[in-house]
Amino acid sequence: MRLTAFDLFCGAGGLTVGLKEAGFDVLGAIDNNPLAVATYQMNHPTTRVWEGDIRMLNPGEVAAELGLAPGELDLLAGCPPCQGFSTIRTRHRVTSVPDKRNVLVSEFATWAEALLPRALMMENVPGLTRGARLARMLRRLERAGYVLTHGVLDAADYGVPQRRARFVLLGLHGSDNVSFAPVDAERRTVRDAISHLPHPEASEDPLHNHGERRTDEVRARIESIPAESGLRLLGEEHQLDCHRKTNGFYDIYGRMAWDEQAPTITGGCINPSKGRFLHPDQHRAITLREAALLQSFPPNYGFPLERGKYRTADLIGNALPPRFVERHASQIAAALRAGSVEPV
Repeated sequence: MRLTAFDLFCGAGGLTVGLKEAGFDVLGAIDNNPLAVATYQMNHPTTRVWEGDIRMLNPGEVAAELGLAPGELDLLAGCPPCQGFSTIRTRHRVTSVPDKRNVLVSEFATWAEALLPRALMMENVPGLTRGARLARMLRRLERAGYVLTHGVLDAADYGVPQRRARFVLLGLHGSDNVSFAPVDAERRTVRDAISHLPHPEASEDPLHNHGERRTDEVRARIESIPAESGLRLLGEEHQLDCHRKTNGFYDIYGRMAWDEQAPTITGGCINPSKGRFLHPDQHRAITLREAALLQSFPPNYGFPLERGKYRTADLIGNALPPRFVERHASQIAAALRAGSVEPV
């Protein structure tokens, strides 16, 4: 049975990778970031991609271009921009910070109402659960006939070698609830993900051998940090002035542990001053390829470097972990194939 899907806010394509691995044919995708769209098209050349502001696109016209009538799409999936709900930006606020992208959460409901897919899947940061935006969206989806399952899960419980809390929403049209995927008995580790890679200077992969430029002071600081440790554990005399007064972000210049999960991979993942992003035993930050593998991207997934490695790091850090997506999308696929979802 051929299952179809559409990827809203597709970014670099992590969600699409997971959907394909779960057996979905991703017909179309949308994003307004040109570099993300270029990355997506590099890896998914057969998917039709719309580049632009989703609010300027007509869902009906997009569906018609793909030959889809309302109710014919199997799965609408997406991750609306979440920066306004991120804990990094809401550390001192109750719900969210003002961000014009916050309103894009409602676009997921708009497209669901227009396309009436048989199933829904949305992911976001846990901060979305605080405040009224999510509640309003859930009411809209329920009025459209969807039975919803939602909650906050850790990607580390589902085959991703990284601690990453995500809000996940699954929905079936006029059907019983679809359950989250069962938790793995064992967690994958940093060692499982990246220990097989050669030293960067011995690699021909540009995402692994892109190099670093550090001052002698920073190099010495990195070399002084022992295994499974960080800067704050070395004593007050080693602390940076800019971090002595903070009550957060204690993991700067920290080493990952081989036999644990990585911390959340962010857009700062190749900068040791942004978190616990030092290699477990080499005196450097992780590389872009290592970051992508810790996100559970396939080992040959392409990312462009023409805009610089830090722009590429943003693409990787903002992506959804494909393996996490695949586990929950497989739950939806099983329900659809079993014929338990009412036609719209």
